[in-house]
Amino acid sequence: MTPRSFEAAAVEAEVDRIWSLGIAALRARWRLMFGGSPPARLSKNIIKRLMAYRIQEDAFGGLDREMKKLLDRLARSGKPRAELNRRLMPGVVLLREYQGKRHTVTVVPEGFSWQGTTYTSLSRIARAITGTAWNGPRFFGLRDTRRKQIDVAAP
Repeated sequence: MTPRSFEAAAVEAEVDRIWSLGIAALRARWRLMFGGSPPARLSKNIIKRLMAYRIQEDAFGGLDREMKKLLDRLARSGKPRAELNRRLMPGVVLLREYQGKRHTVTVVPEGFSWQGTTYTSLSRIARAITGTAWNGPRFFGLRDTRRKQIDVAAP
């Protein structure tokens, strides 16, 4: 889809308008935007988010080809491991306090640096720290207990 030329303030105002609508108005607006009724199980919050995304996508363009391929690959395989490594850019520092001792891990191009040694896996570092098998991203707070990825900002 080719992005149209919109002023950012107008797009923001339109998104704000979506957030102010009640459920009946949202459903009516959805029919205009998508040409049908919203799926019955979508919550009001999800409907608003999808509509806000569509407004921004129409104005500024959608996902690039590389991101679409990544999302498609993740949806098919169910393995977000590559995504985690992609988001942890070299220079990111992970901190974890365990049994009163602070552990600092730095993301490096080859993997993860901890106590002067480079590891290819956060799980190996977590095992070295605890002496037991751990999911490394979970140990360092990059996943919650339901295996959902948590956003990580680059330095």
